[in-house]
Amino acid sequence: MALKQRMIRFLVHQFGHPEGPGGRAAGWVMAHRRSNVQRSRWAVELLDLQPIDRVLEIGCGPGVAVVAAAQRAAAVVGVDRSSVMISAARRRNGAAVRAGRVELFHTAVEDLPSFEVPFDKALAVNTVGHWNDPAVGLRAVRTALRPGGTLAVVSQPRCPGATAADSTAAAEELTRLLAGAGYVDMRVETLDLAPPVVCVVAHRPTAS
Repeated sequence: MALKQRMIRFLVHQFGHPEGPGGRAAGWVMAHRRSNVQRSRWAVELLDLQPIDRVLEIGCGPGVAVVAAAQRAAAVVGVDRSSVMISAARRRNGAAVRAGRVELFHTAVEDLPSFEVPFDKALAVNTVGHWNDPAVGLRAVRTALRPGGTLAVVSQPRCPGATAADSTAAAEELTRLLAGAGYVDMRVETLDLAPPVVCVVAHRPTAS
């Protein structure tokens, strides 16, 4: 039992902090598990991207949502604190990176670069729970958005036995965090998976 618990802790760690061979295996699962792909593409659809939009993804992982966003927007920037994930995202988005439509940075959300041009849209898919300080991270993303810009924060509880009630609780917590970080005009969307996926769509105030 102790060995099984250690293995579970190891796997959970690799999905939140991918590194080495275990991280590469976690990245493969993130990129190929059907529910993960659906979740990422759904988040991009909720942003209603336009051809002139600049998009920022926090915790881009192996780059699945980056691919979907790059098909719709003018420019996409993905950041991830895992070098393993950035390498995977570069391979998956090689042509768009070479064309200058996608940029990828190895950095944590708390250490976002100072981008010269603000972003119109941003997203974070099942990553906020792994940030060192979600409040600090959400404020950093708000600063990177233009006034009136949109952020979509997605959560699908992955703990064993997770239910719709856990998804509802996750949406409530994300809404609280976003409000505390200065976002406005929030709404909750739900994707019917097991357990349900929730997305809180919020905006940077137009006057800030």
